[in-house]
Amino acid sequence: MPGISRRGASLPASPIRKLAPYAESAIQRGVKVYHLNIGQPDLPTPEKALDAIRTLDRRTLEYSPSNGIRSLRDKLTGYYSRFGINLSQDEIIVTSGGSEALLATFLTCFDPGDEVIITEPGYANYLSFAKAAGLVVKAVTSRIEDGFALPSAADFETAITDKTRAILICNPNNPTGHLYSPEELFQIRDLVRDHNLFLISDEVYREFVYNGKPYVSALTLFGIEENVIVVDSVSKRYSECGIRVGMVVTRNKEILEGIMHFCQSRLSPPLLGQIAAEASIEGTELYSEECFNEYKARRDFFIEGLNKIPGVYSPLPEGAFYTVASLPVKNAEDFCRWCLTDFCWKENGEEPEENGGIRFGGLIPGPEKKEPEFIGETVMMAPAAGFYANKELGANQVRMAYVLKREDLARALKVLEKALEAYRKVEAGE
Repeated sequence: MPGISRRGASLPASPIRKLAPYAESAIQRGVKVYHLNIGQPDLPTPEKALDAIRTLDRRTLEYSPSNGIRSLRDKLTGYYSRFGINLSQDEIIVTSGGSEALLATFLTCFDPGDEVIITEPGYANYLSFAKAAGLVVKAVTSRIEDGFALPSAADFETAITDKTRAILICNPNNPTGHLYSPEELFQIRDLVRDHNLFLISDEVYREFVYNGKPYVSALTLFGIEENVIVVDSVSKRYSECGIRVGMVVTRNKEILEGIMHFCQSRLSPPLLGQIAAEASIEGTELYSEECFNEYKARRDFFIEGLNKIPGVYSPLPEGAFYTVASLPVKNAEDFCRWCLTDFCWKENGEEPEENGGIRFGGLIPGPEKKEPEFIGETVMMAPAAGFYANKELGANQVRMAYVLKREDLARALKVLEKALEAYRKVEAGE
């Protein structure tokens, strides 16, 4: 039987999903699993989006234009103008999720062997897509002790070579939740300008900035307008991960033309997804405000709870809905797997409190579904080593997403504390 390619064999497993088979087995055994590993919002999708699909009056679900439905791109220009970003609809290309936007950018802008600088820890799929496109990732490291702030300009200068073509950032950051300040972005702008690089900015989480500081898009940085490519998505801001609608935004006409060639060859982005996304953009201001308030409350509750667990440390995320935390274990991946294979906890035979008296903004109608019978509880987390290009880093860290309702977060915190207590004995060989 023929083997797969070297490239296929070298693609890393996702740290977010690699432990999913163990979680499924735990669930089949009757263990309740609190999924902190993945940024899947549990908040409701806007009713406007759902109604747009329910009331769809079409006889044929046809291809859309390769760059997306014109009316959607027109509404997106209005959306971006709220953030001081002035665009024409021809500077927006709709893609099949932010993932396709990033992959199309890589394939359009770079040749195999070109180098891209990222900050680590960084979103794990950056590493996978770079590998698939034949790129070399050069990482500059942000440190948990510094709240994952942007490394110094000197660190970036050290990483830049004659093969460097771009700097890739995520702001607010996934996985750390760090928000890059205007000063940090000006530092990146100067590097991009002085070395004639592309700046690829993943801005999927721009709605979720909790510290009251101004949000600065890379598209507003003066002097590098032609260098900037923004990757974006509706997945998180409208709880629409499954419709797979993202976008590439740039003022660089050569890049737009190249990405269009890619998009034409894959035909079109999802029609139904675009219809739902278009319906979500206007008239959902109250929805967005309630989502923001709920995520901020979850952040405050969850991070405070994490830092009360002996040996656990998490900086306070300024944006998105993730944190990278250090745990008092030698190998976080082993611990995460053990939580799913060998551990479950049940407090005095007590069932979790139903509802807990906490609901999201009145947007979820009716009572919560009753939990099925279970034998105990555990937590699922993403080992943070998979978010580092340098595999010697992040061994005792995990990424966690606070996308569960607060009573579930409370249970998850309690279960995590009990798991760490039990695992200390395992590591000690007791």
